[in-house]
Amino acid sequence: MPRYAIVEAPSALGHVPEHLGVERAPEVLLGAGLADGLAARRAGRVEAAGYSADRDSGTLVMNPQAIRDYSTLLADAVTAVLDEGEFPVVLGGDCSILLGTMLALRRRGRYGLLYIDGDADFYQPEVNPLGGAASASDLAFATGCGPDVVTDIEGRRPLVRADDVVVFACRDAADRERRGCQPLPAGLLVIDRDRVRRLGAGAAARQAVRYLTREGGPEDGFWIHLDADVFDETIMQAVDDPRPDGLAWDEVVSALSIAVRSGRAAGLQVAIYNPDIDAGGANGRGLAATVREALAASADA
Repeated sequence: MPRYAIVEAPSALGHVPEHLGVERAPEVLLGAGLADGLAARRAGRVEAAGYSADRDSGTLVMNPQAIRDYSTLLADAVTAVLDEGEFPVVLGGDCSILLGTMLALRRRGRYGLLYIDGDADFYQPEVNPLGGAASASDLAFATGCGPDVVTDIEGRRPLVRADDVVVFACRDAADRERRGCQPLPAGLLVIDRDRVRRLGAGAAARQAVRYLTREGGPEDGFWIHLDADVFDETIMQAVDDPRPDGLAWDEVVSALSIAVRSGRAAGLQVAIYNPDIDAGGANGRGLAATVREALAASADA
């Protein structure tokens, strides 16, 4: 049974100014009851510093050095939780927190990544649709594609091997092609939204877990990333780009529960929810309840 520990990661270093607000998500989600009934330890808060709206002229990435510095601090916090034998639940923040969480795991061995996200987030800086914001490129950076400052942290590039990644429920293939995004690596497994619909969320999650626990794969386990933009716009508008054809609350509960109950998940992060554009707080309450329900079901298994 997992012992949960909450790490707050209120970083907006990977976001453009018009999308700020995600840094308030941890306290809002906790206030909405995300950790209620989970007996989760509060394991600290890693503050982010050094935000600038300017794009670095050398890398074309916003805040590259600040992101690198933050990643080591967040990795230290996650490492401390893992050292206690606990299951970290990291509440962001924007998607660039992935570099810190995967750095923590990279220090320990070979881990995979279940990337539950409406987008693959694989843009090279020169075509980044968010003006160099790392939240549109974090998976590329984590797999070693991009400038050294954000890909070779502590000399550990890649933080996760591309063939140890499953991108789950993405629905951005047409956008990536239209914008000139670099191709996703051949070894990376994509189970897109259409396939999740055909298989059902539970069956699709079991396929992802089988891939991440295959012989010859990441022997130490896998991390779970959940971006709030994976949800359908009818239930989640508090993201940068709400869109139709996303997942429902119960589909994500099913996918998360299966992943955590596999016994191979090392931890979970939640990103991109923006309370500043959640009038009345219904989106946050739904997100908090979804994560709480999945973790509670896994603890009871």
